[in-house]
Order: sequence, then structure tokens, then C-alpha cells
Amino acid sequence: MAKIALLFPGQGSQYVGMGEDLYQGYPVARNIFEQANSILGFDLTKQLCFQGPGEELDLTENAQPAVLTVSVACLEVLKPRISDLGFQIEAVAGHSLGEYTALVATGSLGFAQALKLVSQRGQFMKEASRENPGGMTALIGLSREEGERICRESRDRGVVQIANLNCPGQIVISGSRDALELAGKKAKEFGARRVVSLAVSGPFHSSLMKPAAEKLAREIDAVPMQVPEIPFIANVKGDFLQEPSRIKEALVSQVSNPVRWEESIRRMRDKGLKFFLEVGPGKVLTGLMKRIDKTAIIYNVGDEKSLREAGEAVCKQENFATPN
Repeated sequence: MAKIALLFPGQGSQYVGMGEDLYQGYPVARNIFEQANSILGFDLTKQLCFQGPGEELDLTENAQPAVLTVSVACLEVLKPRISDLGFQIEAVAGHSLGEYTALVATGSLGFAQALKLVSQRGQFMKEASRENPGGMTALIGLSREEGERICRESRDRGVVQIANLNCPGQIVISGSRDALELAGKKAKEFGARRVVSLAVSGPFHSSLMKPAAEKLAREIDAVPMQVPEIPFIANVKGDFLQEPSRIKEALVSQVSNPVRWEESIRRMRDKGLKFFLEVGPGKVLTGLMKRIDKTAIIYNVGDEKSLREAGEAVCKQENFATPN
């Protein structure tokens, strides 16, 4: 049986209208959206995902449950097709928030459990951002070592540290505004091709998020978690975890520590996986994959059109999932 890995996007992949065609066309997807509305106590489906406005959807406390819901709806539509095409899901990973979707895919968490946790996570991160204001900046064209040096040399202005190691030549740093401003100037001196301030509401994946991590730890500790039925890679480790207690620790740690996405992908490639599906809104992870490993094969599945196109493309592939 051919082997694949599933990848799940995080906050920032959301857009107004996401998931609407799946809701209209697939009862299994509609059921996920209706569950989300009931669990959250408000109309996530039409008032946020389908109609917006974008400013409301982009709020951390809204974007996180919205992206999870759409991603799980996509997963439910996709699962029978994966089986029909003769695939075996060999690994899963999610970028930041996407880890919760990945754990739903493994059977470690139920959808309701994951949705409640990410809703709380978004609220805790919002509160931490008010307590410790800051932001995030992408540095394009620099190495990890250069990024670390820039952060070290900017810390006299406040907290600043690496938040995402996404792919070669793309580093995201996070911290207080003054420190980020200085780091941005230094990055240009180091020869960065671009320095881009990200449209986020806080200094995510930095030590300024520790208040959120502490609150989240109490909530995660109270949730029963099963051993993953599918191998799961954790962001903070860039490696596989199986023991539920260690997965819980990784979910908490991830809030205030870097996402090691490039390492996670390379770990899956080392295992012989070369075929990937990005499941959920947007194409962020598909773009990153093409920068990490051009020999990997990846398609995104986030709506009816991409679901159909991915299925057609897969059928045309020869030896698409053989280890290399």
C-alpha cells in the first residue's frame, strides 16, 4: 500500500469563505461545522468562516477554532478517498495550531476535545499578548545562525527570539516591538533580502507567551489523550512522539518556543516519505515544502476544487510514494 503523510496548517491560513463549498456538498463536513457551532456556542460557520468579516476571522481567538474546524472538515471528506486510492497514512504533522488537527487525525484527541482546547489556547494567547505586547517579523534570505546572532544582539531592547524555522532562508522572529525593530535593522545589515512585519496580534512562540502556556497546561492536563494510531511529529522536537504525556508537554511548550517545521519535514523524508497532502485552508505548507525539498510531491486539499485536482494528480503519478 502506498504511503503518505498529512500536513495541517496553522493560524494565518484562514480566509473568508473557507470551507463553504465542503459544507454545501458533503454531509460529513456539514456535521463538523454544526458540531463546532454547538460546542463553541456561536455560529462559527456562517458568521466567521463563510461571511467574515476578515477582521473578526483574523482575531487569534476566532482564527484558531476556525482553522481547526475547516481542516477537520477537509480531513473527514478526504479520508474515504485516501483509502479508495490505496494509500496508508504513515505520518502526520501540523504547523503550530495544526498540531491539534494532526492529533485528531491520529485518534489521540476527539474533535470536540481539540476544538475546546484551541478555543482556550486562542483566548489565553490573546490575554498574554495584552499583558506582553509584541509581534512577529519574517527574515528572508538569512541562515538560522544569522537569525540567532541578530536576536542576541537586539536583546538590550527587549525580548526577541526565533519563533519559526520554516524552511531554508526563511526565519520568523518574535518579541517586543522595540527589539523587533532593532532586529529588523540588523537583519538588513546582515543582507536579508526582505524583512516583513507579520499581521499577527502578539509575540507568538516566544517567552512572552509563557502566561498562556501556563494556563493551557492546566487545561491540557485535564484532557484524556490516547496513544496516536498514526506516527505524530511534534513541532518543538522536530521528531516523532508517541507517549501522551510527552505530547501534552510538547503542546504546552510549543506556545512559547520555536516551531521547527523544516526539521519536522526532513524527519519524515528521512523515514522515506515523499508524498504529502496539506489538508486545510490555504497553501502555506505546500509553499514551504517546495523550498525544503523539491523532490517531495505535495498537493493541498482545502476545498472542492483542490480536492478534485489532487485526486486527479495522484491518479496520474507513478511510483509517487516509493522511498528514495
